[in-house]
Amino acid sequence: MRFSGDGTIVPAKLDPKDNEIRWSSFGGVVFVIALFLAAQVIGGLILALYFGLTGASESEITRLYGDSVYVQFGYVLLTEIIVIIGLYLFLKYYKSTFRTIGLKRPRLKDIGYGLLAVLPYYAVFVLVTVASSALFPGLDTDQKQEIGFDNVQGLWPLAATFLVLVLLQPLIEEIMVRGFLYSSLKKAFPIVLAALITSLLFGAAHLAGGGSGGPLYIAAIDTFVLSLFLIYLRERTGSLWASVTLHSIKNGIAFLALFIFKVG
Repeated sequence: MRFSGDGTIVPAKLDPKDNEIRWSSFGGVVFVIALFLAAQVIGGLILALYFGLTGASESEITRLYGDSVYVQFGYVLLTEIIVIIGLYLFLKYYKSTFRTIGLKRPRLKDIGYGLLAVLPYYAVFVLVTVASSALFPGLDTDQKQEIGFDNVQGLWPLAATFLVLVLLQPLIEEIMVRGFLYSSLKKAFPIVLAALITSLLFGAAHLAGGGSGGPLYIAAIDTFVLSLFLIYLRERTGSLWASVTLHSIKNGIAFLALFIFKVG
């Protein structure tokens, strides 16, 4: 979308062939959810096979999964590679490309839109959190999210954690969610409804982040609000790069708080 001279919003000018979705909305949703789950299972099996070949004991493997930043980095990298390969093969089967789902050549203005969205996103998130706390007094806004990276100490472990959380995850999640999933839903539903469904699914995927502490409702609320902003940026610019920018900044702030300033 773009703003016209009188202030109204009009769609961005795009090549219709760039946005032609040749698969069904239902098939796209089922595929991306299955791919997300399969990537985690396959990634875990590959690491288990590697450890088995090295002769590591079960207790050592458990310790490495919990304590080694490099093992956690390897697991995330494997799952993300599997996701990208799966999406590539799916798109190729339907004679489409990543450009079809918004992954186009980055432009400087895309970065600018992502930067401009940071403060509005945080402002809306605070308002929604305050309203949610008033409606649901039991909501734990201080519940910690288990992100899978523990005992991060030293330059290289910090660098590996930064690469995963601030660069790789935002990029892959935008391609998978605001790219493939949202594009699939938009084929069957109006933009607003497609945005709400996409954001609900994205928020629900973060409920498990509470681990033993139970469903992480505050993260689900956060990611729901974030997703709405990310989808707006996708529609506003016609590509995913503004969304990737906002997502990376959001994760970057969390990285600084958790691993540099040790807040929370």
